[in-house]
Amino acid sequence: MHINYYFLRQLAPALTRQLAGYTVATCFSQEKDELVIGLTNGTQEFWLKAHLAAAGPLLALPETFHRARQNSVDLLPGLLGLAVESVQTWPQDRVLQFNFRGGATLLFKLYSTRPNAVFRPAPDAPAELFHQRYSPDAELHPLAATPAETPVTVPSQGPEANPLKAYPSLGDLPPVYLRAQGYNEAPLAEKWAMVQRVVPELEQPAAFYLIRLAGRTRLSLLPVGEVEATLPADNPIAALRRFVPLLQGRRAYETELRQVRQLLEKRADEASTSAAHARRRLHALEHEAGYRHTADLIMAHLHHIQPGAAQVEVEDYLTGETRTIKLKTTETPQRTAQNLYRKAKNQQLETRQLQERADRRETEALEALERLEELAALPADELRTLRTWRKQHGLDAATVAKPTQELPFKVFEDSGFTILVGRNAQNNDLLTQRYAHKDDLWLHAKDVTGSHVVIRQRPGHPVPEPVQERAAQLAAWYSRRKNDSLCPVTITPKKFVRKPKGAVAGSVAVEREKVLLVVPANPFERE
Repeated sequence: MHINYYFLRQLAPALTRQLAGYTVATCFSQEKDELVIGLTNGTQEFWLKAHLAAAGPLLALPETFHRARQNSVDLLPGLLGLAVESVQTWPQDRVLQFNFRGGATLLFKLYSTRPNAVFRPAPDAPAELFHQRYSPDAELHPLAATPAETPVTVPSQGPEANPLKAYPSLGDLPPVYLRAQGYNEAPLAEKWAMVQRVVPELEQPAAFYLIRLAGRTRLSLLPVGEVEATLPADNPIAALRRFVPLLQGRRAYETELRQVRQLLEKRADEASTSAAHARRRLHALEHEAGYRHTADLIMAHLHHIQPGAAQVEVEDYLTGETRTIKLKTTETPQRTAQNLYRKAKNQQLETRQLQERADRRETEALEALERLEELAALPADELRTLRTWRKQHGLDAATVAKPTQELPFKVFEDSGFTILVGRNAQNNDLLTQRYAHKDDLWLHAKDVTGSHVVIRQRPGHPVPEPVQERAAQLAAWYSRRKNDSLCPVTITPKKFVRKPKGAVAGSVAVEREKVLLVVPANPFERE
């Protein structure tokens, strides 16, 4: 309610008393949608900072302000040197008007979705707009200087009239206050009486209140919601100076709290999904006929298999049922059995890796859920405590920085590490030769064509094995071995990867390597 008409009605005369004779010393912006004005009377300074964003304007009166040396731009040069004569508000509107000696004016239009500042060096001069995109604001002409007290017209009280809508400047807090007084159940005549008793309280409030209502921190002229502080009504400037830092601190706390909660929920969800995939695969492996058993059946029935046969029917000695085994007509049954024994060995390795992955990812999901419980137990509205806890658990902003979306590669984030995946042969060259640092880890599916994968280094943080494994899965997934049950993947620091002279795009030579055997998958895709 700090930009509501009724508060501006209190603020305008207080600013007139404070700023009469002050001159504008500086006017600049150093953040998007921000306008900062510094005034002085030769011995004292006064600062006004307006945040004119469509998401919600904010008017602050900081006691001191330090201008940044960089990313700062001067604005409204015609405003410099002008002396304040008076400050007034528009009747029943959210506009604060500064009048300067000589006829110049500065309007702060504090509408919730189209805020703006409009400067006129003279009454008949063209308007200079802070937000140029709101060009119709150039037609806003300042009011003639009038007393702060503006008579209020009593609206019609016909049977069809809505008492709340009859006073369009009330805002949202007075209706809440009235409903707590039994407004909804009162007859129409009593509703009119209740509203007309509230309006004088807004015009001459007994105090200013810092409140919490529906999870939001508000500055109110009425005791509504949870009252956290009661401030003198004769000093709206002090009330605004106390309210704005409190509001900004709580907004920062709520923003960071939401970021951490979303991150932990995402980690828990991804880890649970990955563990479920691994468990389903393990279940399938345990309940399907194994490669070794199939190979044993072929070897046991070699005398029944005709040369060049595409399949053979045998009796399964484990179940007693007849089973049909498909064969390749281009190879001998012995060769088929040999390949199956090799796959059985790989399947054992796959089973072990799946079990390890399922256990690890379930542990990660439980840890994320435990962190969420700890987060909920932290003291409310204590930003420093939240940031300390966030840093202790590796959840600080540097760790969870978003991937650089402008990179021309597929980008994945895993435990604070950025994984880049090439899109084609030329893109692989670009990734390996231009973007990869010598200490980044480089991965590629062994002996087949596929994407180059790079895990970007974080100084002082070795890449954990789970991150290496998931990056290797990506390298296998984006290769010709995508449909294999297991895929060997080369992993090595980028400094051991070079491009031979005259080699085709995407072709490299690797001097030293380690091989990871993984199941091709994109572990970052959700079901």
